[in-house]
Amino acid sequence: MNGRPRLLDLFCCAGGASAGYHAAGFDVTGVDIRPQPHYPFPFIQADALTVDLSGYDVIAASPPCQRYSSATPASHRDDHPDLVEPIRQRLREAVAHGDAWAYVIENVPGAPLLDPITICGDTLRLGVRRHRLFESDVELYGTACHHDRSAPAVPVYGSYGQRAGRNPVDGKASRGTGQPAGDASLGTSTEVARAAMGIDWMPWPELTQAIPPIYTAWIGVQLMSQARHNPRAVTQATRAQTSPLPATPMPHGTGGKRHCRCGNELNRPATGRWPRHCSHACRQAAYRDRAKEDAA
Repeated sequence: MNGRPRLLDLFCCAGGASAGYHAAGFDVTGVDIRPQPHYPFPFIQADALTVDLSGYDVIAASPPCQRYSSATPASHRDDHPDLVEPIRQRLREAVAHGDAWAYVIENVPGAPLLDPITICGDTLRLGVRRHRLFESDVELYGTACHHDRSAPAVPVYGSYGQRAGRNPVDGKASRGTGQPAGDASLGTSTEVARAAMGIDWMPWPELTQAIPPIYTAWIGVQLMSQARHNPRAVTQATRAQTSPLPATPMPHGTGGKRHCRCGNELNRPATGRWPRHCSHACRQAAYRDRAKEDAA
């Protein structure tokens, strides 16, 4: 029997948030109304407002943020759905009925979240600032803000109607990096954006909408610590054996080099964190192997 607690990630998109929860120790399943060919974990194409929520320890949700984002012109915000309250109601009912023991809702500053915590990419030493809010029915801790680097934040935005030269988090002007364009209006290459976000598998349009995995790893470790002692948890019978930190060994290597499970040498990005896999395909293969081992 699989001893990892289960997390359902609603509005998962290409899996930035899912990857962080998985790194913290959760078995993650994603839900999105659109196909997500780059999503690296088990996936259900469904409407988050109607999909079955039973059988999970934690339900996370990242409703569309365009209605609340400062990057969306005020005259067009009503063109986007307001899904925070409907999804909050669903998640609270799921917890009340025992379908899960905790929920987390993520969104941008300005979204109508209740008593949210804030996580700052600068503080976590990413290449992006990208403030994000997290609401939960359990106690969580965010980060302080340390905007102390000399280099400007990498502008990972520009698609889906966002305006060039305007930071969607702070509403401040932001300069491009001078790299070959991943988005022509900003002059930021996809590789630079991936390194800044700590994401190595998404194309540009999905990067602009993604949550850096380190954000939800920060949240997920806190949830794992609470799950070990929560009598309402669905997988409580095996939780005593679950570590609050991921048990996957780091890639091996000598002489300052590390290698993927397939043997290919890994490249350390500008953020300073080593990737665990050389490609999206290797990440998926590793997840499938782990799922088989857990089911054995």
